[in-house]
Amino acid sequence: MNIKTLLSTSFIAFSFSAAAQNAVTYAITGDGAGNFSWSNIRKVDIGTGKITANVFERDKTPFVLADAATKAPSTTQTLKFENNGATSLVQLKDAPTVTMVAAAAYDKKHDKLFFTPMRIGELRWLDLSAKGTTPTFYAEKAQLLNKADLMDEANHITRMDIAADGNGYAITNDGNHLIRFTTGKKTIVTDLGNLIDDEKNPAGVSIHNRCTSWGGDMVADAYGKLYVISANHMVFKVDVDSRIASYIGAITGLPATYTTNGAAVDDDDNIIVSSANSFEGFFKFKMADLAATKIEGSDNTFSASDLANGNLLYQKEADAKKTFDVPSIAPAAPINTDARIFPNPVTAGEFRILFDGQKAGKYHVAITDLSGRAIMAKDVTITVKLQNETVRIGNTIAKGMYLVKVTDDTNQLVFTERIVVQ
Repeated sequence: MNIKTLLSTSFIAFSFSAAAQNAVTYAITGDGAGNFSWSNIRKVDIGTGKITANVFERDKTPFVLADAATKAPSTTQTLKFENNGATSLVQLKDAPTVTMVAAAAYDKKHDKLFFTPMRIGELRWLDLSAKGTTPTFYAEKAQLLNKADLMDEANHITRMDIAADGNGYAITNDGNHLIRFTTGKKTIVTDLGNLIDDEKNPAGVSIHNRCTSWGGDMVADAYGKLYVISANHMVFKVDVDSRIASYIGAITGLPATYTTNGAAVDDDDNIIVSSANSFEGFFKFKMADLAATKIEGSDNTFSASDLANGNLLYQKEADAKKTFDVPSIAPAAPINTDARIFPNPVTAGEFRILFDGQKAGKYHVAITDLSGRAIMAKDVTITVKLQNETVRIGNTIAKGMYLVKVTDDTNQLVFTERIVVQ
């Protein structure tokens, strides 16, 4: 399979003023004029699809690239290549995007553009707040973003975004590595494990399928979910806690040769997509129908392997819910709602869960660590609108932070809440 195919997603009757989102969007592009070297960083007006500024251009822009921990300059990069079964090591002069980039994410809180070059397991970022005219890049060399065999395209990271919890998330082509990284001063990289196909997905549809589900990009929503948009137009919703990938559908209205490699959210909840191997401009669609339309007049000079901005899908809806507390616009599976678990921190080997307004029936309570590993589970039966259920953990669980997830008898998420065991 060609690598270009694999590269990298009236409810109230009154008006409201939602918090404005930062619509600054960055694109990883080629040089233009039919070039496919995705090594340049440019600003794009996501509303018009027009390139507005050059941030970094390979072989043109002076730069500083340093080890994030030691601040020592990075000078060379040793890469493995395979040809006719023979493996060779090649040393290249290191540069921020030396081996091209298929995954990037913009962290508006810290004004950083995170990315990872292909065939290099490092998390890198551009400090956009740095003073001066020379771009300053950093590389996390001690904690590799991906420790797998990077000669294998299955292990290339092609999807990346910053989620509602402020952490960055990245996914390999084959979906076998969901990786979380912190974005503040101290970087912590955690491999959460493989994505899991939802048992309700249509037969033959898998997040791991090479031909349909590799490559592309992803976006995040205001409720903690990730949305993978594969290079072949497939859309999956990913629950970070369970790592379950649920198939939503396929994007329609795109040219047959147009691979969806970049994705970002605009201010009107449209998802904007770009292609790494097409010069037909940008397209947009709504998650509700996945019907794409072209952004007329959008840039057709550059192919773009990735898009990144700080917008979250459904942010206005979430802001309206928070401001007006309108129950009808609450998400079907709210995350981190008003506290339902007490006491928290847990100090006496047990806690109670408040079921307030849930329909009568059976519910499943699962406790996991932050990596998603199951710790214990309990089934409860709710018979009244307001009911407390006690969960005893004794002294079998080590001190630390855990997730409590409650699902109903159809396996739909009711809520998730973090607890601290002391």
